[in-house]
Amino acid sequence: MPQQAKNQPSQSKGSNIFRWFGFIIILMLVSMVIVNVTAPREVIEEVAFSDVIARANDENGDIKKITVQGNELKITLKGKDYATQRSRKDGSGTLYEQGLVNQCAELEGNQLTECQAKYPVIEFEEVSSFWDYALDIAIIAVPVIIIIFFFGSMMRQAQSMNNQNMGFGKAKAKLYGPDKKKVTFKDVAGNEAAKQDLAEIVDFLKEPKKYEKLGAKIPRGVLLAGDPGTGKTLMARAVAGEASVPFFSISGSEFAEMFVGVGASRVRDLFSKAKKNAPSIIFIDEIDAVAHKRDARGGAGREDEQTLNQILVEMDGFDNDSGVIVIAATNRVDMLDKALLRPGRFDRHVNVTLPERKDRLEILKVHFKNKPVTKDVDLEALAAKTAGSSGADLANIANEAAITAAREGHKEITNADLTEAFERVAIGPERKSKAMNEHEREVTAYHEAGHAVVGHVLPDSDPVHKVTIIPRGHAGGVTWFLPPEDKSYKSIYELKDILARMMGGRIAEKIMFGEDAVTTGASSDLKHVAELSKGMIVEEGMGKMTRNLVFPEGEMGYYTISTGKPYSEKTAELIDAEVKGLSDEAAKRAEMVLKANTAVLNKVAKALLEKETLEEKELEPLLKDAKLPASVKLY
Repeated sequence: MPQQAKNQPSQSKGSNIFRWFGFIIILMLVSMVIVNVTAPREVIEEVAFSDVIARANDENGDIKKITVQGNELKITLKGKDYATQRSRKDGSGTLYEQGLVNQCAELEGNQLTECQAKYPVIEFEEVSSFWDYALDIAIIAVPVIIIIFFFGSMMRQAQSMNNQNMGFGKAKAKLYGPDKKKVTFKDVAGNEAAKQDLAEIVDFLKEPKKYEKLGAKIPRGVLLAGDPGTGKTLMARAVAGEASVPFFSISGSEFAEMFVGVGASRVRDLFSKAKKNAPSIIFIDEIDAVAHKRDARGGAGREDEQTLNQILVEMDGFDNDSGVIVIAATNRVDMLDKALLRPGRFDRHVNVTLPERKDRLEILKVHFKNKPVTKDVDLEALAAKTAGSSGADLANIANEAAITAAREGHKEITNADLTEAFERVAIGPERKSKAMNEHEREVTAYHEAGHAVVGHVLPDSDPVHKVTIIPRGHAGGVTWFLPPEDKSYKSIYELKDILARMMGGRIAEKIMFGEDAVTTGASSDLKHVAELSKGMIVEEGMGKMTRNLVFPEGEMGYYTISTGKPYSEKTAELIDAEVKGLSDEAAKRAEMVLKANTAVLNKVAKALLEKETLEEKELEPLLKDAKLPASVKLY
């Protein structure tokens, strides 16, 4: 079916070419007839050649001009320009040999004029060729063709607009059939749990009767939920590739239109095509664009709700043996309507998570498989650094590494290229051109040293990986903390240590230069402190007075209608107080650590001013004397 549909446009295009070619030939023939019929005709009388010779050589003859065209003579009479006589030459040879002489050939001036009055003028013309006739035809045909082409274009445009209007309600899904490049589970690195769940769907599509014998029903829908870039679309294509079935891919936003009813029409058309190609898979990417929660503020006349209702109807209306499975992807499950998530619609919910360290290593190997790298390139170290990165992020790092190597003139990707690519993607490119005076460099050095010292001393903080005062992205300097292993959860202790090391830069400036001499360099740190503190209180229930209470802002409730938030004004004040308490506590802990380790802070800052960048091995001897004050543990 897909192959036939693919060939139809080319056949239609070929028939149109032949149709136009035939039309042009007919038009040329008609033009030739018009030229022949409408051309002005001369009155021609046949005369003997001997008579022409006698009349031409006679001083008182009536011939004014003789035009020679090949083997014919065209005679114009004196005083009768409109009258023409024609005669053919007898035998071979020239006109001179046959008795017809150009009497005036040797004369000039008045003598030539007098002679031309007595004897005929002899002129020679080439015989008319096919191209002469073709030129005459073209003079008439070309304007006609232009006019016809103009009206034809107008008609085609009108027809195209009509077809577009007729196809307005057609689905814009892309079909990936068996003739397309296959994607299988081997092409998807990591996410073994998700692949195991989807492998059952593949088995359903391959051997449905095995399950029907036991009374099992094929799942009608599979919802892939996960962060952006985790490979949800690739996973769906792998299901189609493993099952070797047609794969219809469409984005949720492609259903939406300004005209009410168009989205629902496209849904009907999409499901109709899928049923005709069954067994098949429909993949709807970013389904939250058309399937978000309905509420009292909506209505049956809203375009998005009509589209959602049609999706619900189509999924409910599936026959058990239809062989069509819907796979949808979203990173906002909390926005989806509950009717879509119930059994019978999306029976399976598969979480496509961010890759773990071993998965990141496998993904990096896939992306570096066709890239030349040096023997010392350490992908395992890169996998360890990139905790929290998605598959798309890792692909971007691999591409940036290749670009960096090419820019530096390397024939192979080196570890330095890899490090630069990671840092460019994580924070931004180096901005060595940004000018900083000595005081600003000193402030930046103490700021970054403050982060490093506090992060190194606190027991539940991640180890310091690298510190630099070279501007990157929007930051004047950067301090990296890399976890020794991937973690699924974080405790209050760990989060409080993160808050304290974030405040370390601002507090170091305060200690070294004075409370009112602090700079705007900590603005980004303070934003992160506020976001993390609010998340701990509102989403994780980690406050002192609001312990074990969460306030999910996506939920509708009594307070949401009146205040726009799922809690009262009094609770909002309490949350603000909790957030401020966490920020103040972090600042106090950072200050205690730095005041107890001022000598270490000075050593790290001076080393940064000298070298600008300090790696983990260079930081170890500088930070070895740093100690944790006993009073810090109280907070």
